[in-house]
Amino acid sequence: MKTKQELEQSIVMLEDAIVHQKRLQEDLETAKKQLADVSKPVLTGGQLDEIQEAIESALGGFDFDDADNYNYEFELDYDSRVQLSTLHFENTQELIEAIVEKVHALFVEAEELKS
Repeated sequence: MKTKQELEQSIVMLEDAIVHQKRLQEDLETAKKQLADVSKPVLTGGQLDEIQEAIESALGGFDFDDADNYNYEFELDYDSRVQLSTLHFENTQELIEAIVEKVHALFVEAEELKS
């Protein structure tokens, strides 16, 4: 059987090991993020703001009130009331194209090097 002092020392060592493991886990997560980011283009805060504004502009200019953008179905309720049972947005591709067009307008496409 271990003494009180040995048990206290063992607890301190285990707590230190846990702290070290947490630091290693944080370092691992940082390295994974850096690896994922290494091939991404670098943008300034102003450029990121311009991208956000372009997306907001595209969404703000999209006609969400156009009924042709939706697929919907009605049903008769138990109280003999007509109700909307299904509403599905159909024109996601048009919305995507509007956003992409606004974002692409912010950049000049670089010529790819031919090998």
